[in-house]
Amino acid sequence: MVFKLLCATDGSKSAQQAITFSVNLAKKENASLTFLNVNGVSPERASRTHFWDQEILDAAAIQVHKVLSAAMDSAAKAGLKNVSCVTVSGRNFADAISSYAKEHGMDQIIIGSHGRRGAAAVLLGSVASGVASTAHCPVTIVR
Repeated sequence: MVFKLLCATDGSKSAQQAITFSVNLAKKENASLTFLNVNGVSPERASRTHFWDQEILDAAAIQVHKVLSAAMDSAAKAGLKNVSCVTVSGRNFADAISSYAKEHGMDQIIIGSHGRRGAAAVLLGSVASGVASTAHCPVTIVR
């Protein structure tokens, strides 16, 4: 049975550190690796509002493609073969990541964290801590 890793990425510096960690772990463990990006604005929902137009949605899609392409490039440079990418939609990023991991039988989730503390953590919340509190499997938070 192949060990299945899920690495959540949004293109941030902390996400890049999570990508590096997950690529190294996948290589060491001969695991499969899935890079996941959460789209907070689903095209279906956006089409029902006057705040979003196709140009904005297209720009967002291009950005997601860049983020996932960079992750795939890191995996390819490490010689990983069993790698995939997925984008899911969801308003609550932590729930979207945890749900995907559970539905697809992931064995471990890797996610970056900015390491905010105190008032910043309370005001901004933390996707990483949300994933850690809702996931069905171990979560590695990379800083």
